[in-house]
Amino acid sequence: MDKDNCTPKFSRKTLTAPAPFADESSCQCQAPHEKLTIAQARLGTPVDRPVRVYADGIFDLFHSGHARALMQAKTLFPNSYLLVGVCSDDLTHKFKGFTVMNEAERYEALRHCRYVDEVIRDAPWTLTPEFLEKHKIDFVAHDDIPYSSAGSDDVYKHIKEAGMFVPTQRTEGISTSDIITRIVRDYDVYARRNLQRGYTAKELNVSFINEKKYRFQNQVDKMKEKVKNVEERSKEFVNRVEEKSHDLIQKWEEKSREFIGNFLELFGPDGAWKQMFQERSSRMLQALSPKQSPVSSPTRSRSPSRSPSPTFSWLPNKTSPPSSPKAASASISSMSEGDEDEK
Repeated sequence: MDKDNCTPKFSRKTLTAPAPFADESSCQCQAPHEKLTIAQARLGTPVDRPVRVYADGIFDLFHSGHARALMQAKTLFPNSYLLVGVCSDDLTHKFKGFTVMNEAERYEALRHCRYVDEVIRDAPWTLTPEFLEKHKIDFVAHDDIPYSSAGSDDVYKHIKEAGMFVPTQRTEGISTSDIITRIVRDYDVYARRNLQRGYTAKELNVSFINEKKYRFQNQVDKMKEKVKNVEERSKEFVNRVEEKSHDLIQKWEEKSREFIGNFLELFGPDGAWKQMFQERSSRMLQALSPKQSPVSSPTRSRSPSRSPSPTFSWLPNKTSPPSSPKAASASISSMSEGDEDEK
C-alpha cells in the first residue's frame, strides 16, 4: 500500500480480463513460502509476495452481497491475492440443496468479479491441510457466524484454531435464499411473465389449465393497461381543453369589454350615432319646411312718368247685386263706354 494512498494494491495488472482458473498455467501458485501471522500480513509481508487469501462458497445467483464479501476479503491486507473456491453441483446438492445456476454458470460469474484473482473449480466442502498446502493459502476469509454443515457445528473451526481465519461482514437484506423466496412468493407473476415472453407451458412445468388461466390474466392486464392509457390520455385532453377554455373565456371577456365600450361610444346617451341622427333629422326638417317670407313687403316707389292705375269702378258690388236685369244691362253698357273713352 502506498503511504499517500490507502487503496490496496491489486496483484493482477489489469482488472478488465477475467480471472484464471486454478488449473490453468497463468495462476500464481507455486513457490514455497513461509507461514505468516495476521499481524505480519497487516503490517506488510517481510517477503516480496502478496498474501494469499482464500474465500469459498456456492455463489448461486451472484449478487451484491457476494461481491461485497469478496471485496472485503480482497482488502483485508495491503497486498493480497484472492483465490475463490466454488463448490460443484454434486457437493452443493448433497449438503445444501438444489441451485438455480449450474456449476459452469457459477464459475463464470466469479471469473468476472473485479476482486477475484483466481477461481478454484470443484472446491472441497471442508478445507483440509492438503488443500491449503496445495494452493499455498495463508488465510481463509468468511463471515464469523458458525457455519454448520456436513455433520459439523462449524466447518471453519479448525481454521480458526490454526489462526488462519479472518472474518468478513455479512450483507444484511440480500441473499440467494431471499431472491429464491421472492420468486416462489410471486410464482404466478413470473410464470405469466415468461409465458408472455414466448416460453412454453412445458418449459415452465405449467399445467394446461394454469396456462390458460395465466394467458387470460395476461389479456386482462393488457386491457387494464389500455384502459389506463385511455384514461390518462382523456385526462390530458380534458386538461388541455380546460386550459384553452380558460384562455378563450379570458379573451372573450377582454373582447366583450372592448365591444361594450365601443357600443356605448356609438349608441350611448351622448354617443356619436345620436349626434349624427340629430344632425340629419334637423337637415330633413329644414328641407321639408323652409323659412316663410315676411307677410308685408315694402312699397315700391312709383315712377313719376307713370300715371296712377285707374280705379276700376266698374267692378260689381258684391254686397249689393243688381235688383233687376235691366239695371244689370245698363251697368254693363256704361262700363263699355268708359273703356272706349280711355282708349
